Amino acid sequence: MCSIMGYCDAQASQELFQAGFARTASRGPDASAVVNTGGGLLGFHRLAIMGMHPEGMQPFERDGSYVVCNGELYGFAAMKQALIEKGYSFVSGSDCEIILPLWFEHGVDMFPMLDAEFAMILYDGRTKEFIAARDPIGIRPLFYGYDEKGSILFASEAKNLVGLCSVILPFPPGHYWMGGKFVCYEDIAAVSEPCRDDLETVCKTIHDKLIAGVRKRLVSDAKVGFLLSGGLDSSLVCAIAARESKTPIRTFAIGMDVDAIDLKYAREVAAYIGSEHTEVIITKDDVLAALEPVVALLGTYDITTIRASIGMYLVCKAIHEQTDIRVLLTGEISDELFGYKYTDFAPSAEAFQQEAQKRLRELYCYDVLRADRCISVNSLEARVPFGDLDFVRYVMAVDPALKRNSYGKGKYLLRHAFEADKLLPEDILWREKAAFSDAVGHSMVDDLKAYAQTQYTDEEYQLRRVRYAHAMPFTKESLLYRELFEKYYPGQAEMIPDFWMPNKSWQGCDVDDPSARVLSNYGASGQ
Repeated sequence: MCSIMGYCDAQASQELFQAGFARTASRGPDASAVVNTGGGLLGFHRLAIMGMHPEGMQPFERDGSYVVCNGELYGFAAMKQALIEKGYSFVSGSDCEIILPLWFEHGVDMFPMLDAEFAMILYDGRTKEFIAARDPIGIRPLFYGYDEKGSILFASEAKNLVGLCSVILPFPPGHYWMGGKFVCYEDIAAVSEPCRDDLETVCKTIHDKLIAGVRKRLVSDAKVGFLLSGGLDSSLVCAIAARESKTPIRTFAIGMDVDAIDLKYAREVAAYIGSEHTEVIITKDDVLAALEPVVALLGTYDITTIRASIGMYLVCKAIHEQTDIRVLLTGEISDELFGYKYTDFAPSAEAFQQEAQKRLRELYCYDVLRADRCISVNSLEARVPFGDLDFVRYVMAVDPALKRNSYGKGKYLLRHAFEADKLLPEDILWREKAAFSDAVGHSMVDDLKAYAQTQYTDEEYQLRRVRYAHAMPFTKESLLYRELFEKYYPGQAEMIPDFWMPNKSWQGCDVDDPSARVLSNYGASGQ
């Protein structure tokens, strides 16, 4: 990952800018730069992934225009060649160097052209104005706020803007900001043309598009590794990558020292695909010691996100400290597309689709936020094959009646799509899902809940929870997380829409804990 920041004011204080920008230096430890564009300030912390030579350092400048971009532009070589044929020249191998020429050629029409995960801030020297934009899923983070004069600031993380802006908000995915207005260039959850393909055609297309999504994310000038939980999603990503790679891939799994569900399954997958596998074992003390740092780095109070982030943060910390890997492929976003345990309770195909759309539109506040922060704070880059734009657009367009669990097995389409390949052992391909936070070890969640119980009496809990009108805490655990959040992001709770919870309006889903463990259909997931 990299870190970007922009202060759209010609009189912006460089001292204040630098102080805020320094808070995300770990996202880009290789080099840092701040430039005055004449209309304001742009900053860039670099984690070199593509075009690793000094010439790839940002901000890129061309004829008085500047850009900073935290992103990966897939297929950029063909776009670069087309720009060369138009007379543009380039000095680096960085994918992001093509952005200014694309802007000169296409303006705002550039954004929907990009097959990319990105957040960017651009200063157009011709018009003397700033433009900012974010990818349609929001895989790369971007926040904004206004100073006391009304000037807008943009930054990779909310922590950059604390103290500079009274209100900090996430930049909406699939939008660009220009001329003081946010404009939606793509709502990726919306379906313009429903897919009428039959079951077998759907599964074949899912198969091919996911392989393409993994393949393009293996292209890197830096070393690539893989998070492997032993669940279906990460196992598929690893298995595809292992088949596509000429040398054994490196996989990493994490679990508690007492009851990790998934370590044995990750071990089985690693042996089957021939990966170089590493296990990271953690204890109750590790979990409790990581809690406050994790809340601080995440910028959320959401229960699910925090629980699942502790394991991810600790495994990424080990990867950063013990290896030279810089890029990690993960299995996020599959659940939002194909369903969770709780979506088995969807009362209709229409309700399933509406829920998938809601979850996809809010992903940047939950699972995507978790993957970005846990990985980037450890000076690594996250790549998410299930978030491939072509793949997501197709799956969202598939008839939701096919995606609902009418097969006696969740995510049937994804499982069936890879059944014939024998990429995974049968027991892994058809294994029931366990939530990541639970799979690290049931005791981890239990330890967190027990710790929260020690922090408040029942009376204290009731008195303190009502201080928060937005997303009021509803358990001692959620109150603990909210108070830690307020310590680092005071008054910024509305950055997060609410708690990630199953759809309480569905029969069987009116529960008081986000873990799938509390659902009646959890079944064999925890075994």
